[in-house]
Amino acid sequence: MSINSESLDNIVEIEQCCSSDDERKSHHSDKVKNNLVTRLNRIEGQIRGIKGLIEKDTYCDDVITQISATQSALNSVARILLEGHMKTCVLEKIQEGNTEILDEVMVTFQKLMKK
Repeated sequence: MSINSESLDNIVEIEQCCSSDDERKSHHSDKVKNNLVTRLNRIEGQIRGIKGLIEKDTYCDDVITQISATQSALNSVARILLEGHMKTCVLEKIQEGNTEILDEVMVTFQKLMKK
């Protein structure tokens, strides 16, 4: 599970992940947001492409290959978000003495590992 150096550079630019009040929001730099939106736009195009392949009765194995590539791209977005979350929100909460955040992180890992 490696993330390329461009992704790591973007993660460093996350200013603050979660607010400390009741409203939980992420606060990513514009560069990180643009990176994630670009990736998601590409994934959206892949999904439309898969739909088109099915409509054209494309050979199943070729469709499955495209689905696998799309899942990999989504996993990449999740890894970028998770790493940023761990390095900001989770670290901050632990430093504040809130170890309950670890339960939340474990649930998140379980969700990601179901795939």
